[in-house]
Amino acid sequence: MRHTELEPRFVRGVPRELEPGILYVSMEYGTVVHSCCCGCGFEVVTPLTPTDWCLTFDGESVSLWPSVGSWYLPCQSHYVIEKNRVRVAPRWSKSRIEAEHARD
Repeated sequence: MRHTELEPRFVRGVPRELEPGILYVSMEYGTVVHSCCCGCGFEVVTPLTPTDWCLTFDGESVSLWPSVGSWYLPCQSHYVIEKNRVRVAPRWSKSRIEAEHARD
């Protein structure tokens, strides 16, 4: 089941089994984890660092930037999480993915 909205849940540690539709935010470990929004069930980990992702919490909703590109997963989902909503982003070409990996 594709998710169009995520519920942020601030946790100390991430549970072993992820509940679909929940965005687990661990400030202690500087990590955000969720089940892929395409519904494939794979775990997506986004570390919060100056060179990775940035989390914004406005007291009610969460935004995560830049986009989440699950290039290593079979689904290769690509989306942005903005104010708890999942916005589908365009797919990237294989050459663009390779260029991004080289830059990283």
